[in-house]
Amino acid sequence: MKYKDLFEKEGFALSDKEIKKYEAFYNLLEEWNYKIDITKIINEEEVYIKHFLDSLLVYKSGLIEKNQKIIDIGTGGGFPGIPLKIYNNSLEFTLLDSLKKRINFLDVVISDLELTNMETIHGRAEELARKEDYREKYDISVSRAVANLSTLSEYCLPFVKVGGYFISLKGPNYKEELKEAKGAIKLLGGYVDKVLEYELPNDLGSRSLIVIRKIKNTPHRFPRAGGKPRTKPLN
Repeated sequence: MKYKDLFEKEGFALSDKEIKKYEAFYNLLEEWNYKIDITKIINEEEVYIKHFLDSLLVYKSGLIEKNQKIIDIGTGGGFPGIPLKIYNNSLEFTLLDSLKKRINFLDVVISDLELTNMETIHGRAEELARKEDYREKYDISVSRAVANLSTLSEYCLPFVKVGGYFISLKGPNYKEELKEAKGAIKLLGGYVDKVLEYELPNDLGSRSLIVIRKIKNTPHRFPRAGGKPRTKPLN
């Protein structure tokens, strides 16, 4: 893999088996993207850096360990969940997305790459988070979905057990969003533990991780139904 050295510079030494799985993932992404428009980023270098490496940089949080149970909300093409799973096979993942065609793609990826302990769910976070099998059952919730932080917090924090974390992957312009979401985060049982800023290699952009710790149970009335987290964000 031509990007192996680049990954190593960022602290990720990949085995030959892992390299083959990233290559297979890229090939499937390229093939399926023409059918269902998974991502606007399809240039090889940009996929490896903006999708694969950027997903792995969740490790900068210092929170990813072995054998954790993680849910990826609004996973889209499988980011950050699948790159994290390829690198750390011990992780148990749930990938949630509201579009069935994306879930169909992810099922093929999981099968072809022989990834185990991965569950895909076609559904909405505000409905799934109310089910006993999923509510407050995860060590970590991650999301790279495009929504404001208040909305994402209402979607993601109900899945996280007390003492766990919600990690939101954002771009560089997060400060106003974070300021507006602080009340919602507190109401949902969390507090902002830290924010990490970093640059992607090859001048491919600035990124940030907003790390929110769950310190008490989310009140039962959240998440609200009927699309309210998106149309009427908490403040």
